[in-house]
Amino acid sequence: MTKLLLRALAGETLPTPPIWMMRQAGRYLPEYRATRAQAGDFLSLCYNPDLAAEVTLQPIRRFGFDAAILFADILLIPQALGADLWFVTGEGPRLSTVTSASDLARLKPADQVDAQLAPVYETLQILSRELPRETALIGFAGAPWTVATYMVAGRGTKDQGPAHLLKDQDRATFAALIDLITDATIHYLSRQIEAGAEVVKLFDSWAGSLKGQDFDDFAIAPAKRIIAALKARHPGVPVIAFPREAGERYVGFRAAVGADCVALDNSVSTDWAARHVQTEGCVQGNMDPRHMVTGGPELVAEAQRITRALRGGPHVFNLGHGITPDADPDNVARMIEAVRSA
Repeated sequence: MTKLLLRALAGETLPTPPIWMMRQAGRYLPEYRATRAQAGDFLSLCYNPDLAAEVTLQPIRRFGFDAAILFADILLIPQALGADLWFVTGEGPRLSTVTSASDLARLKPADQVDAQLAPVYETLQILSRELPRETALIGFAGAPWTVATYMVAGRGTKDQGPAHLLKDQDRATFAALIDLITDATIHYLSRQIEAGAEVVKLFDSWAGSLKGQDFDDFAIAPAKRIIAALKARHPGVPVIAFPREAGERYVGFRAAVGADCVALDNSVSTDWAARHVQTEGCVQGNMDPRHMVTGGPELVAEAQRITRALRGGPHVFNLGHGITPDADPDNVARMIEAVRSA
């Protein structure tokens, strides 16, 4: 029995799309909050294989999604490269910054990340044993541009201004940082596949702030290099690319980077995507996460509208971004029922 997600990613048009959800293991679930409290803090949860596997499994038990996505964080790569990483309650991540060639020189080589990341690989090994046999296992990493924005600024920013400034003022140093993250990501995702991941996803959450040649150089080129390396090492393992808020640049992105599927955010319409993006291959998305909060008939109607709009080609149903902490778990169940009955 081939898993539904793998069939869609291979280009098969299915009567009902496979369903999973970004951030499906997270703060909207009471069982997640209980496990996180047991771990003590967010990073301790990421690095505890038994507990990280547990929170990955929780939404599968509750909802029966067609895929589980590894519980981890995109900023584990900078930490493994030698950056200081900590989380401030209510505010999010903080990192030591990389703003010069000398800062960059203090980081570790890309192939020395395993000492820090070994617990992540162990989490995947546990999941590959414990997931239901029909459920696909997704590994992931942040795309180099998005990871670099945090490493340069030391935190998340609304406009990625510090990274843009370094890119514009010292392009050589910025490009070298992108290259280091790219090399580390190839190694990290390859090890995830060896540990049991059947699919990997590359999250470029801030791709939309790159324009013109910068989009080519820092969104397309690194993703193309990562995917080509993974395909050479692990033929047949599909890759989902998510250049969030790429807009018109979604057109042709899948082919440009060599991905098997392109994930869409909810700023683009499904009708447009069906005409301009899905004609090139599998798409994933793209329901607005707010429906997981508001619920009601509008949720059902929107889930079924998206499903029908993308029924003409390979489609993986998902949100256009991660589910938010204020979401109602009952609305997730309603969404799944709506998609499967569309």
